[in-house]
Amino acid sequence: MLRGLSTISFYADDVTEASKWYTELLGIAPYFERGNPDGTPAYVEFRIGDFQHELGIIDRRYAVPGTAPAVGESITFWHVDDLAESLDRLVAMGAQVHDGIRERGEGFDTASVIDPFGNILGIMTNPHYLSMIR
Repeated sequence: MLRGLSTISFYADDVTEASKWYTELLGIAPYFERGNPDGTPAYVEFRIGDFQHELGIIDRRYAVPGTAPAVGESITFWHVDDLAESLDRLVAMGAQVHDGIRERGEGFDTASVIDPFGNILGIMTNPHYLSMIR
């Protein structure tokens, strides 16, 4: 049923600032932007990684009614080549450690942070991912 990661959507009160933060983290600007009537961005989208997965940042005012503004409960993990280095960079950029580095099994290690906009960003080393791109 699930065929692969399509789009991950995060909410932010300030999409402009979130876009700047993720532009710095990813080293690329969003490739797509849709505006609010007041001229501020309502949505920005990045294409990242080996398979050009989509990361969207949505103005929190468009969240599903009843969505809590606190940290979410679901974590999407993105493969990184150096987990410790990636975690250090995220923290240096203002993210808070949500869960430190954990060994999950042979070669599968994870960590997660809460970005400055209240979203959980998971990172991991994943031998299966590497085998798929080789």
